[in-house]
Amino acid sequence: MKRALKITLVVIGILFLAVQLIPRDHNESGSAQPNALTKVFPIPASVGAILKKSCYDCHSNSTNYPWYAQIQPFRYMLDGHIKSGKAELNFDEFGSYTARKQRSKLRAIGESLDEDSMPLSSYTLIHRNAILSKEDKLTLANWLKVINDRQP
Repeated sequence: MKRALKITLVVIGILFLAVQLIPRDHNESGSAQPNALTKVFPIPASVGAILKKSCYDCHSNSTNYPWYAQIQPFRYMLDGHIKSGKAELNFDEFGSYTARKQRSKLRAIGESLDEDSMPLSSYTLIHRNAILSKEDKLTLANWLKVINDRQP
């Protein structure tokens, strides 16, 4: 019985180490994007800071990876969150969206503020600084109102 347990633990250890060799996507552009939200709409510094703190890790081409992103299976889970987040809304590609899609995405941001659905609780569990305060939500809501009032 002890021998079977040792063999099982060694196999699990080898599999864990082998899985670390799987290459990962890097979502780290580090440069200004030509289709970024900032190229489409004026972004006050306060709004930009909130978006970077609470949204950009999953909704842009520039993720600030935590230390545990180097370890599988956490890396795989993070890459999945980032991929689905960018598929839903990518602030660095916002200018490439049609005007209708831009309005829709801005409306969806407002709805997620009202519903407290973003950032995800699984994200804020570890990234406590990403939690939106009432002031943050009010700042974003006011900015969205200004932008929506300018839209045709």
